[in-house]
Amino acid sequence: MSQDAVAVSDYIERAAIVAYLGETSEATFTAKVVQRQAELRAFLSVAAPAVVQWQYKVPELGEGGACSLFGQLADEAYDLTAILGGQSAHNQQALQALGNIAAFYREQSGLDWFGIYQARPNTAGQPVLVKLAYYGAASRAEFPLNSDFAKISNNSTVGLTGKAKIINDVSAYLGSGGEYYTCDPKVQAEACLPLFDQSGKIAGIVDAEDFNKNVFTADALALLVAVCLTVPAYLP
Repeated sequence: MSQDAVAVSDYIERAAIVAYLGETSEATFTAKVVQRQAELRAFLSVAAPAVVQWQYKVPELGEGGACSLFGQLADEAYDLTAILGGQSAHNQQALQALGNIAAFYREQSGLDWFGIYQARPNTAGQPVLVKLAYYGAASRAEFPLNSDFAKISNNSTVGLTGKAKIINDVSAYLGSGGEYYTCDPKVQAEACLPLFDQSGKIAGIVDAEDFNKNVFTADALALLVAVCLTVPAYLP
């Protein structure tokens, strides 16, 4: 088994991906992920540096900061400078690489929204998931990493547990009593997967969303897992 295949198998186990593969065998899925990794590496080797979004628009938060007010943008853009400790060359290069990964995912998946989040303390010293690169509609910049917020947020849940959370029908999920943080009411499917550093510690998450149901097939998840295995090396 190749080193890439070993890493994929380890990720599948850590993130509990098998439950979402349907009839696709783990061996077949692993081979698809390895192929996607190779495609992503090839893309990154020739891609021009992405334009970095140090500041980006975010929705107004509701009372107590629990939820986003869809369609209402805050007057002040979120600035990554403070939480990353400055606009250093290292941070610039990291955000360029993450922007390129997001661009590759957009091109290959065709999904409506995607974001890469890193787990780190915010300027108040609180553990959060901070959005470093994304495409799609404006969305929350920081998700608190605590058990209370995890009760309503898949992002926070995955960021705490390291276990993938995939919902292929948001309406049915809500109808069955599932808790869900609604950033955009048009979203009908979401896949939230963890990122692990070399030591196996949870380093962040990726979140992918679409306005159609049942988009996260095994093939679609292979692409997303390939991204998850690539991102940690580029986190600032």
